[in-house]
Amino acid sequence: MGLTGFEWERPPQTASASDNSSADKDRESPQSPQELKEESRKIRRLQMVVNMVMQVILQDPNLTVEEASEMVADTRRAALAMFPDKELAFNLIYWSRLQRLMRERYRMQ
Repeated sequence: MGLTGFEWERPPQTASASDNSSADKDRESPQSPQELKEESRKIRRLQMVVNMVMQVILQDPNLTVEEASEMVADTRRAALAMFPDKELAFNLIYWSRLQRLMRERYRMQ
């Protein structure tokens, strides 16, 4: 079984130069207390989603590699929907963790 067919295994795409300009805009305007509260809420929600997906992958003995791969891909899509300009952050924080989990759980190389 080849590993390259799974979406969770594709290398993350790098940020383009246009992404840097949006990051500069974010630094220019400080967030209001309401915006900070909303961002904190979304971060907690993402942490819970990732933790739940990891637990299901680890604990469900009937979960196929294809189903687990789809769960990982859906988690990534959900994270990018919540934080559209934070793909690099997702890749740095969660991507390698999810890849390692998939390799360990399904004994892949």
